[in-house]
Amino acid sequence: MRTRATLADAEVALAAWELCDVRTTPLGDGLINDTFAVDSDTGGFVLQRVHPVFTPGVHDNIAAVTARLVERGIPTPVLLATREGGLCAELSDGVWRVMTRMPGLSFAAVGSPAQARNAAAILARFHGALADLRHGFVGMRVGVHDTPAHLAALAQAVSTHSGHRLHAEVARLAAEIHARAVTLPELGSLPDRILHGDPKFSNVLFAGPGPQSSLRPVCLVDLDTVGPGPLHLELGDMWRSWCNLRGEDERNAAFDLAVFEASLAGYASACPAPTPTECEALTYGLEWITLELAARFAADALHERYFGWDPARFAARGEHNLVRALGQWSLHGQVVATREERRAAIRCAW
Repeated sequence: MRTRATLADAEVALAAWELCDVRTTPLGDGLINDTFAVDSDTGGFVLQRVHPVFTPGVHDNIAAVTARLVERGIPTPVLLATREGGLCAELSDGVWRVMTRMPGLSFAAVGSPAQARNAAAILARFHGALADLRHGFVGMRVGVHDTPAHLAALAQAVSTHSGHRLHAEVARLAAEIHARAVTLPELGSLPDRILHGDPKFSNVLFAGPGPQSSLRPVCLVDLDTVGPGPLHLELGDMWRSWCNLRGEDERNAAFDLAVFEASLAGYASACPAPTPTECEALTYGLEWITLELAARFAADALHERYFGWDPARFAARGEHNLVRALGQWSLHGQVVATREERRAAIRCAW
């Protein structure tokens, strides 16, 4: 099990870049990468130790995507070259990178439908800028949204970890997840677009904390997952994050239909109409995404090896991930209950 990178680790890693008189502090609480803010005489940067699930090749993807965004006038962080001219530094304790730090701040949860509408419009512009990008994406995580594989992995975790302290609770939840999965429609093959890949709300930076500045999105961050994929999974993941006003760390979700409708309208305002098949898939994308993530969190409640956790709130990684799994299951139930309202909104959006 990989331990979190420390401030001392970060300071050692920074030697790979030509930065002088730096001040380094921990930044954020991401579930995957270890992140630090770096202030130097030449500007502000973000230093990250990249989780091993991402290969060094993803930095070629990031460089290609950010170059296109800059070309199209869309603000974005960009990679800072190492002393040797590389896009990242492969060190003994992992792969590290430095990117420019964009002005603004992120929010853990949506503050209002208006904020969601504006943020969705910037995601649509991000997609539009990359629509004609010709790049051979490498290092992509295979099967990240292979729901049957995640369901099989959950079943295997329940079978393998019969002696785990959380086994009974996870097994009950797993049975409910598997029973629901067989009731959802298969979506089949849909066209790929170049997507962000992880459009959770905290990956949108806003201009500031004030009443007006918090409504002005600046850019999208965390570009490890950028690459081709179907639109319904991207927007499904967006809605999973944005429309749950209680966040991922609560057992009981709170799905906000007004945020769903506002973000849909914002996205549609800056994006040409998807195909009719894509539009129909948008209804179910959110349902599949919430079910899939519930399964992933539940499996890691037993494995205790992938998602980060908060020791200030939870006894161990398993307890935190069980709460996350129950929260996604709660969200899934509310999402299914609003299927017809969501379908009607999607049909009216374009």
